[in-house]
Amino acid sequence: MLLIDYTALWLTIKLALLTTIILLGLCVPGAWWLSRYHGRWKPFIETLIALPLVLPPTVLGFYLLIAFAPTTWLGQSWLWLTGTQLAFSFSGLLLASIIYSLPFVMQPLIASFTQLGIQYDEVAMGLGIAPTQRLLLVSLPIAKPALLSAATLGFAHTLGEFGLVLMIGGNIPGETQLLSIALYNHVEAIEYAQAHALAAVLIGLSFVCLFLLYRFNRPTMQLLPQVKR
Repeated sequence: MLLIDYTALWLTIKLALLTTIILLGLCVPGAWWLSRYHGRWKPFIETLIALPLVLPPTVLGFYLLIAFAPTTWLGQSWLWLTGTQLAFSFSGLLLASIIYSLPFVMQPLIASFTQLGIQYDEVAMGLGIAPTQRLLLVSLPIAKPALLSAATLGFAHTLGEFGLVLMIGGNIPGETQLLSIALYNHVEAIEYAQAHALAAVLIGLSFVCLFLLYRFNRPTMQLLPQVKR
């Protein structure tokens, strides 16, 4: 019997990669805008973004499961577009992971763009550079370390998801069974050799992510609050 479930390993890495890529695409412009927005809604928006940091994953997973049900507008729309239900699917896991890992990607970017200030923007604006070009050509190159932090934290955080993915995706081998779920199954079955192997893989992946972050991005490392599993 294989000690490592390579299907679960691939699904876990695939989920972490897709979540990180999508979050970077959403959070880079979002963080850039929010760092320059000073309206009365800013505290509310920042609270909403940071909420997954303190919410128990099962609470978030419970309400997302309700939102993904085929009887809701979101569930019905997804069913009409794809012919499959959103709950208990890889697509549902991906959407839930994007929401759950959002603050880990967004907060380092907001902090970096805020520290940059608006002086570079003002110079670029005086040269007639459009907002999108200012973001791509001015802010992003300077904020490259924060971009690395955001990507690494988002990827590493998604690797260890358990409560949320169990609520949203269940335990379907080859579809929603990630490494953390497979590890739980082996522990329940008292298959400690397989459990040790999967735990070692998760520890190794997490260690590599954090090592790269500290090794190449030490000056801009942002310490985030611990979250419940």
